Amino acid sequence: QVQLVESGGGLVQAGGSLRLSCAASGLTFRSYTMAWFRQAPGKEREFVGIISWSGESTRYADSVKGRFTISRDNAKNTVYLQMNRLRPEDTAVYYCAADRLSWTTVLAEYDYWGQGTQVTVSS
Repeated sequence: QVQLVESGGGLVQAGGSLRLSCAASGLTFRSYTMAWFRQAPGKEREFVGIISWSGESTRYADSVKGRFTISRDNAKNTVYLQMNRLRPEDTAVYYCAADRLSWTTVLAEYDYWGQGTQVTVSS
């Protein structure tokens, strides 16, 4: 059974930092593209960042580029999202997702999802 478990969310002031983690089990982690998405209240889930199976390639949404960094440790079956210079508009539930075959920002293409972790940025 595949499980993705996010952690590291919380309440932070604007300008602060958080590091999210997503621990994967039940899959060959190094074979999967991993991504982070987020969903704010009343809004659709949106792409945040993606990392290739090797970690050599990444891509980010324009809204987080230069502030967020995605990384992975295949030995630990974990993907990370380092979030710096947080803004109130970054407030959302953050989800990690895994895809076996594609390099895509389209959420419908992803095979597995975590349960999400809440990030709240106060002004």
